Order: sequence, then structure tokens, then C-alpha cells
Amino acid sequence: MSNFPLETIRHSAAHVMALAVKQIYPDAKFDIGPATENGFYYDFDMEHRLVVEDLKAIEKAMKKIIGRKLPFERFEVSREEAQKMLEGQPYKLERLKDIEEGQTISFYRTGEFTDLCRGPHVDNSGDIGAIKLTSVAGSYFRGDEKNPMLQRIYGTAFATEADLQEYLKQMEEAAKRDHRKLGVELDLFGFSDQVGPGLVLWHPKGALIRHLIETYWKEEHYKNGYELLYTPHIGQSTLWETSGHINFYRDGMYSPMQIDERDYFVKPMNCPFHIEVYQSRLRSYRELPLRWAELGTVYRYEKSGSLHGLMRVRGFTQDDAHIICTPESIEDEIAEVLRFSLAINRSFGFTDIKPYLSTRPAKAVGEPERWEKAIDSLAKAVKKAGLVCEVDEGGGAFYGPKIDLKIRDAIGREWQTTTIQFDFNLPERFDMTYVGEDGKKHRPYMVHRALLGSLERFFGILVEHYAGAFPLWLAPEQARILPVGDAQLDAAKKVQAALRAKGFRVGVDAQAASLGAKIRSARQDRLPYLLVLGEREAADGTLSVRSRREGELGTLSVDELAEKMRLEVENKTN
Repeated sequence: MSNFPLETIRHSAAHVMALAVKQIYPDAKFDIGPATENGFYYDFDMEHRLVVEDLKAIEKAMKKIIGRKLPFERFEVSREEAQKMLEGQPYKLERLKDIEEGQTISFYRTGEFTDLCRGPHVDNSGDIGAIKLTSVAGSYFRGDEKNPMLQRIYGTAFATEADLQEYLKQMEEAAKRDHRKLGVELDLFGFSDQVGPGLVLWHPKGALIRHLIETYWKEEHYKNGYELLYTPHIGQSTLWETSGHINFYRDGMYSPMQIDERDYFVKPMNCPFHIEVYQSRLRSYRELPLRWAELGTVYRYEKSGSLHGLMRVRGFTQDDAHIICTPESIEDEIAEVLRFSLAINRSFGFTDIKPYLSTRPAKAVGEPERWEKAIDSLAKAVKKAGLVCEVDEGGGAFYGPKIDLKIRDAIGREWQTTTIQFDFNLPERFDMTYVGEDGKKHRPYMVHRALLGSLERFFGILVEHYAGAFPLWLAPEQARILPVGDAQLDAAKKVQAALRAKGFRVGVDAQAASLGAKIRSARQDRLPYLLVLGEREAADGTLSVRSRREGELGTLSVDELAEKMRLEVENKTN
């Protein structure tokens, strides 16, 4: 078993893969091969167009190299020597230019393959453990569509074969839960070439679930002291100049439109609009804290190759909130927003939640004392919540520290949802002030908070977490009545009307099919309750109830079933 960090094992595996490719395809030109969160990849340029079947031969060659226990030998060279060594490798020569004058230029040699690389690596190829190549895809050099298209081979590596097999099993389960596949099967959402990539079309069932999420979100925000805002989808260029987006985020924004000879941009973020609401009049310390939330749809340019179902789109709705408060109240506000964020995540069935705290980077705006107070308030909030956080020293944005909450889903994958982000930049840029108790103007603290992240991405996570089998309170169709024959159809419609009058979403399967076929159809739709209505049940005014969660429940009256469902919805049973 290898004792090296997983990232080191995977980066070393990428070098071994490059050596294997070089052995099989001597004409290959190389770019980079980093470790990733779940494995590694390497980008190649060669005449042969790789297909999945080629991966078997490459993987076989890799295993032979691992068996040879070839050492990873590091050595340093001058820039001139490096240029000679990389002759005939145009992509490597471009990467060499990224190394600034005076910085160390290092290479690693593994058998017949030598690579420009900072490292680190394992001692020898035998330390890599277990490997598996998973896929091949196209990738533009440096991610720029104007550059040549390279071929990217993805793989993964683990210290042991047992760890690898566990991961592959998880990936197999993930493929079954893929929200893109289930979105089509369950008719939840879609995309259209006519509309454009990365722009979601919500179908009726998906739209209903989204409505339920939004309604719950709004009600809970009102209960917890927030007020809701609605802001425009576009804003003048002067707004984005003041906020700094034109200078720092222009590549993520779409081209402006001209209105009355002025440039307007569709918004990539909601925060400048919330600040404009704040600036609409002079504020007093007596008004603070202000907690303003919005389900605001934003538009950001994402390269076509990075788009991925609902997880990475170009138009999405952030569940944004901004907390504007005095320095004296910031600690209590952060503790409360963390408590609220944890409660909402848990209500959707996520109980394994871990916070990550990112602190002040080398280049930052705002006084050091403010940073210290902000970081301290974040750390205290995490401790008060009874959680242990991972600290990323220097990993905060230049404008403030933050807490990210990552949830673990039903098959053990981690997803980031909530971000609680301090901002010392925008209050300065917009000259935000409030009148303090001393009658003087003071700068407020401002905290950005996205709780679910975005409705689109969170919906995709929910689909995969539940494998499309939503809990009763979120299911678009909570129950379906299955009349055994046409003679029970009128009775089924009366029961449907009675349950709908009690607030439940109930359908009737009126198709001319056997009961078995109706049950199979309902199960494919992953319905929480199947209600069989035969001759006896119609006569007794009852239903034969099957629960997806609990199995056969026997015969219940309509009122008994309604009460059971009411409690399940009320308790957010998952």
C-alpha cells in the first residue's frame, strides 16, 4: 500500500500514462497532466484519434510500467537547456514561458519519459497503487477555443485496489443517478439547440418541484427575519464599472445591448442592485441589521465545453442574500446565518455537512483588523454550530474571508452548496455608510450568502441524491390512484378530488392496462404512494396503500391516508 498523498499518486499516474502513450504512439505531442479531485488526466496532440477501446491498451502498458518500479528522478536545468530538451514539443515550450525569470525549472524523468514538472511525485512507479482509465474527450489548449483541439485521457488512481473498486462502484451508481438522464426519463427539464446551450427549459413536473423549493425558501426566509427583493435583469454599464465587474469579471459577462444610446449588461450578479436599494436613502444604525434576499436570475458566460446539465449553465437563479450590519452585531449575524443555512440544507435530507473556512490572501482589500474580526466571527459560528471546519489559509477572495458548506449525498459524494462570504470591497466602492449612535457616518459590514448556491445546480444535486425518488413534500405527483378496472374509474376520480381538496397532488391512471402494468408505470415514475382501488375498496370507501418508503400499508380510508401524508409533508420526511 502506498503511503503517499492521493494527489501525488495521481499526478505520478499521469506521468506513467504519458510514458505509455509515448510507447504506443511515438508521434504524440504532450501538454499537461495534473491530478484532479477524482483522478488525473493528460492532454495529447497526435494523428491517431483515440476511442474508448484504445484505453485498454494504454492501461495495460501503464500496469507494466508500474510493475517495473521505475524511479521518478528530479533534476533542474537552465532555460536554454529546457528549450533544447523540449524541442519538437510546442505545447511544453508554451508552458515553459509561464515560468518567470529566476524561478526554478525542474524536470522529472521516468524511464524513457522526461517531463517539465514541479512535482512532487512518488519515489517510483510501483508506489502508484491501482489505476483505471475512464474516458477520452476533446480539450482546447489552455481552454481557449481559438487554440488547437487536443485529446484528453481521464483516469483515476488509488493507493489500493480495494479503494479503486469502491470508487468505481460509486461511479457506477452515480451513472444510474445522473440528473441529465433522469431529467429526461422523469420529464423534469430539458435543453434546446434553438434556445441555446446552457439555458434550461423547465418542464411542468420540474417547474412544480422548483415552485415547491422556492415557496419553502421564501417562507423560511420571512420566518427568519429576512426581507425579499426583486431587481432587474439588466443594468447600465456605469453600475458594473462602480462594482468593478467591468474590470475584473468582463470575460464572464455577455456583450452589452444599447438602450437610449447607453450600454446595458445582463447581470452576472445581484449584489450591486441590493446595494443600490441600500443607497436609496441615508441609513441609521437603528435599522441594522438588514437581511435582504432574492431569487435572482443571473447570466454568465461559460465555455461550451464546461457546460454540464444543470450543474454548469449560462443562466441560473441564485438564492442570494446580503446581510448589512454594524461591526458590533457581525458575530451574532454570522452565527445565525450559519444556523439557518444548516437547517435548510438538513430539511432537504442532507445531514452530513462540513464547513471550509478560507482566510486572508496575500493581496487583500480592507483593514487587517476587519479581516481578523471577520475570520474570528466565522470560526466562532462554526464552533457554536458544533462543527469542525477545514481551514484554507490564504484561500479567501481578495475582498473577504468565507465559509463554504459542503454536503455529502446518498452515495458519499461531496457538493458545495452554501457560501457565506464577507465583502470589504463593495462597501468601499459604493461608499456605503450608516449613521452611528455618535451621529457620525460609519462603514457597515456586508456579507454575501448563497444558501442553496443556485436553484438549477441544487435541483441537479437533489435529483441525484434521491435518484429521482423525491420525498413526499417535493414529489410533483405525491400519489397515484390505480383503478383495477373501468368500473372503478368514477370512484377513483372522486377519491382524487377528495385528496386534492386536502392539498395533495394526486393522479389517476385511467389507461386501459392491467393492474401490474399500472404498478410498473407508477414505480418507474418513482411515486411515493400507489393507491389501488378495486371493487371491494370502492364499496368500502377505502384504498389499498403501497408506500415507496414503507412498503405495503394495507387498507386505509381516505381520511387516514390524508392524515398520514399530512404528517409526512409537515415533518419533511425524507
